[in-house]
Amino acid sequence: MYDPTVARLTYRALLGRRRAAILFVLPVLLVAIAVAVRTFAGADDGVASGVLGGFAIATMVPLIGVIAGTGAIGPEIDDGSIVYLLAIVYLLAKPVKRPTIIVTKLIVAVGVTMLFSAVPTLVAGLILNGNGGQIAVAYMIAALVASIAYSALFLLLGTVSRHAVVFGLVYALVWEALFGSLVPGARTLSVQQWSLSVAEKVAGEGLVTSDVGLPLATVLLAGVTVVATWYAGQKLRALKLAGEE
Repeated sequence: MYDPTVARLTYRALLGRRRAAILFVLPVLLVAIAVAVRTFAGADDGVASGVLGGFAIATMVPLIGVIAGTGAIGPEIDDGSIVYLLAIVYLLAKPVKRPTIIVTKLIVAVGVTMLFSAVPTLVAGLILNGNGGQIAVAYMIAALVASIAYSALFLLLGTVSRHAVVFGLVYALVWEALFGSLVPGARTLSVQQWSLSVAEKVAGEGLVTSDVGLPLATVLLAGVTVVATWYAGQKLRALKLAGEE
């Protein structure tokens, strides 16, 4: 269920000059914020948790997930990347099982999302309070598990819509950031809250909170990942090329 050629082409598409520049912006901004906060506020567990939860997990991870997840499968309509579109057509024309393409692209998207979100989250946490209360490690783990679910979810969007980036941004910025903060019931359907539930078990008492219990969060994280990956594979399998008709 893994094809090296598919993976290589996907990495090239995701880490091209323009897209890589976008991926670097948020991690660099997070680290810069951490340096500024530590300089002016000193080491404080509450402040560190606020920065990592409010920016890293609530904003940076889902946005990077949108970029990596949608960019791994769909043609970039926004930037008119004809080369990437031709690459997708080429891949679909190869004698490679289409679910294998989905799984391979998911692995690449997860790896990219983890690299650009979990690593800077750990670095920022160490800068903020030196991992006091296990905050840096807790939020790094939250970023890791969220990267998997976000990548699968946004990869699915890339297979079902030509406007996957728009829908991904609506989910990340409107549903999770806005409704998730205003409507308590909406938090149950939030990848952010599921990942924070995992972090809550690692961090010191009261430093990380989630509205979703760990057992339910674990089931939902795994369920969304598996179902989204399976359905994306089915949608790609149903796609007909001119040569197949």
